Amino acid sequence: MKNGLEDVIAAETQLSDVDGEAGRLIIRGVSLDQLVANSSYEGVAALLLDGLMERSVGEAQLRAWLAKARIRVFDHVRAADASLLALPPVDAMRALIARLPDGEDFDTVLNLLAAPAVFLPAVLRLQRSQKPIAPDASLPQAADILRMLTGKSPTREQSAALDAYLVTISDHGLNASTFASRVIASTQAGLTSSVLAALSALKGPLHGGAPGPVLDMLDAIGTAENAYTWLGEALDRGERLMGFGHRIYRVRDPRADALKGALKPLMASGQVNRARGELAEAVEAAALAILKARKPNRPLDVNVEFYTALLLEALGFPRKAFTGVFAIGRTVGWLAHAREQALDGRLIRPRSVYTGPLPAAA
Repeated sequence: MKNGLEDVIAAETQLSDVDGEAGRLIIRGVSLDQLVANSSYEGVAALLLDGLMERSVGEAQLRAWLAKARIRVFDHVRAADASLLALPPVDAMRALIARLPDGEDFDTVLNLLAAPAVFLPAVLRLQRSQKPIAPDASLPQAADILRMLTGKSPTREQSAALDAYLVTISDHGLNASTFASRVIASTQAGLTSSVLAALSALKGPLHGGAPGPVLDMLDAIGTAENAYTWLGEALDRGERLMGFGHRIYRVRDPRADALKGALKPLMASGQVNRARGELAEAVEAAALAILKARKPNRPLDVNVEFYTALLLEALGFPRKAFTGVFAIGRTVGWLAHAREQALDGRLIRPRSVYTGPLPAAA
C-alpha cells in the first residue's frame, strides 16, 4: 500500500501526460508550449473532447455554441440570494452550478463549460453590490469573462493572457480533482455531479487554493532587497515558500514558463505594475538560490502557482476568486476525464487495509 496512492496507476487515458522528471506536459499529443503558442481555450476544449461526445466539433463551432451556452446559464444568476452571496466565491459558484441538469449529453457539457465562466464574475460583482453583466455571444470565452468581470472591453493583451492561462491549466493528469471527477463518473451519476465533486476537491488548500498566498508572500517581502533575508527566515520557521515545489515535477513546472510568457505582453504594454513584476523576478531568483543551497538533494523549482497569482492579479481578479478562475479552465479536463471513464472504465472500487481492533474471541 502507498499512502496517498503515489505512483499507483489508477486509469489509462489519452488526454494528458505529466512527465515530472523531464518537466513536460502533453495534452492529446501536443506539448504545452505548442498549445499555448497556437491554440485558444476553445481549441483546447475541442481537442480534449474530441471523440468523447456524440458530436465532434471544431474550434469555431465550439466557440459559437459555448457563447450561446453562456447566455443560457446566465438565467441562473437570479438564484444568487443574500445567503448564497455570503459564501466564498468558489462556494457560491458551486451552488449555482448545482442547479444545472445532471446529464451526459453535449448540451450538458456546454452548459458546464459556460457556467463557471458566467457565475464567477456575476458572484464577484454581486458581492460588490454591482449588477451582473450578461454574456456577449460575439466574444470568445476569455474576453467575455473579463468583460463580465469589469464591465469594460478587455485589451488584446488581457484577453490573450487569460486565454493562455485557461489553456495552460485545462488538464494535468490524474490530480485530486480530476480523480474525483472520474470516481463520480464511474458510478454513472452524471456530468454535473462529476464537476461538483471535482470542484469540491479543488477548493482544498493542498490542491487549488495556493495562488493567493503567493501574493501575500510578495506583500510581506515588500522590496527586492528584502527577498533573500525574508525567504531565509521563512524557511527557518519551517514555512513553505508559496509558488515553489511540486509533488510531481522534479524540475521546473512547464506551466510556470507558459504563464510567465503570457505575462510579458502585459508588462511590456504597462498593464502590469512594473515594481510588482520586478519584485516577483527578484523573489523567484532569491528563492531558487536559497532552496538550492539549503536543500541540494531536493529539487524545488517554480510551480504554476507563482505566475498564476501575478497574472490573475494583473487581470483584476481578487485573491479570493483565484480557485474559481482555476475551475473555469480545468472544467474541460474534468469533463473529458469523466466521459473517458464513463465510456471505457469500470466502477472505481479500491480496497482498504483494516488496521482496527479485532473482535474478542468467544
